[in-house]
Amino acid sequence: MSLTHFDGSGHAHMVDVSEKADTDRIATASGWIKMNPETLEIIKEGSAKKGDVLGIARLAGIMGAKKTSDLIPLCHPLPISKVSVDLEPDAALPGIRIVATVKTTGKTGVEMEALTAASTAALTVYDMVKAVDKGMEIGGIHVTLKDGGKSGRYEAE
Repeated sequence: MSLTHFDGSGHAHMVDVSEKADTDRIATASGWIKMNPETLEIIKEGSAKKGDVLGIARLAGIMGAKKTSDLIPLCHPLPISKVSVDLEPDAALPGIRIVATVKTTGKTGVEMEALTAASTAALTVYDMVKAVDKGMEIGGIHVTLKDGGKSGRYEAE
């Protein structure tokens, strides 16, 4: 298997997708942000000084997906048809579990957009409550589903 983002001389380049057919594509990525139980309670109660942590993180994740090609140098700008970002408090973590799903119809997949959405949502949660918990940990960010295109379907175990 070869890496597609390098040409025959080993130079980085944007992959030419012009000959590929447009297909429906979807990707889901998930991750989490761990925090002190007290910080989680502040988020659940809606008493963070900066406002609605989960609502703002959801919007930030959506915006992150839309800006992926501005952040990741070799990503194609894509006509995204749907982005959803779900943030669920989890006392067992303790923290927030994040699931981001992105859809498009196009020549290339939306895995990077889903990963960026999940990452941006987690970073936003951190920013919103870092005044009370600087030791939060972000992790587990990975693609859980990818479907559409030549390589077909992938589901994480």
